[in-house]
Amino acid sequence: MARISLDPPRTVFLRLAEWYSRRKYGRVLDPLLAMGHNPRVLRAGAIYEQSIAKWRALDPGLKHLAEMVSAARIGCSWCVDFGYWLADDLGMPMEKVQYVPVWRENRERFSEIELLVMEFAEAMTETEPTVTDAMAEELMRRLGERSFVELTAIVAVENHRSRINAALGLVGQGFSDQCAVQPHRKGAASA
Repeated sequence: MARISLDPPRTVFLRLAEWYSRRKYGRVLDPLLAMGHNPRVLRAGAIYEQSIAKWRALDPGLKHLAEMVSAARIGCSWCVDFGYWLADDLGMPMEKVQYVPVWRENRERFSEIELLVMEFAEAMTETEPTVTDAMAEELMRRLGERSFVELTAIVAVENHRSRINAALGLVGQGFSDQCAVQPHRKGAASA
């Protein structure tokens, strides 16, 4: 249950954000409603997300795996739920994506570069981060500096999103119910 009301004061900007969210995602996103309690935070968040959406150096599938690993590591059920839907929208194979929260136990399902990206995302998400020089060097060698910087930034962005959503008590909105995924969570038996 959310720790903040999802019925914020009705402002012009909130109404515009709700319209955009319905158009893009088919419903109003709970994080948007939570941020609606502070219009400046909502506005800054919207501008920030629009800017991030224009980043194109890193392969979208690798970027998404990094985001999902970070969200799963933090334990943001809202972000993981939405992440499955976004992965489906990107055309990523659900028979692979469903194992992202338990990727270490299912390494054989992922390519070498996917494993490197997920390991980096998880290491960056730890408190204290556990990124090593070897990890960074290998990713820079394989991805190039521009894509590596984008990977690093998107993991930080997802940490920001996931930590806010988890702290506000936001939980899944049923996005994963709309795609062919049977999420595997830590502690659950792997198929």
